Amino acid sequence: MNAAARNASLALVAVALLGGCSRDMHDLEQWIEEQKRRPAARIEPLPQIQPYETFIYEAHDQRTPFRPSATQPQAGVVDGISPDPTRTREYLEEFPLDTLRMVGTVTMGADTYALVRTRDGAVHRVRVGDYLGQNHGRITAISEIGIDLIEIIPDGMGGWAERRAAIALSE
Repeated sequence: MNAAARNASLALVAVALLGGCSRDMHDLEQWIEEQKRRPAARIEPLPQIQPYETFIYEAHDQRTPFRPSATQPQAGVVDGISPDPTRTREYLEEFPLDTLRMVGTVTMGADTYALVRTRDGAVHRVRVGDYLGQNHGRITAISEIGIDLIEIIPDGMGGWAERRAAIALSE
């Protein structure tokens, strides 16, 4: 197709497209008049903008909160608290503390033992000084209503902390 034929085709297409446009805008003008006659909708007021309060940091001469201070204990050892890595773990340390149930006590001579049931139904005898639970929990007291123990848990900063826990007598 040569350039003259192409130009003629484009001119013919343009004339056809423009022919679809008419000068009769009566429908459009009628629609605009209908829209003008409608009552105007209420416009909600803009929300009140709160002024920004600036903050002036004046603690340049103080310790940054993102670095440990010289007075903080070293990571891993807090007040000498840490689990004994050389201690042989006891059988009841395999179970989470909330799965163990105290079902009674037994007194033999001067010793008082607590009876602890595991989730598989087995009953074990424990005494003060024994360990149970997964957080290095050492039994500190046994009474007819429960077992008191102290757990050694991670403190979240690379060290260890003690936490009191208890197992109440189950029915």
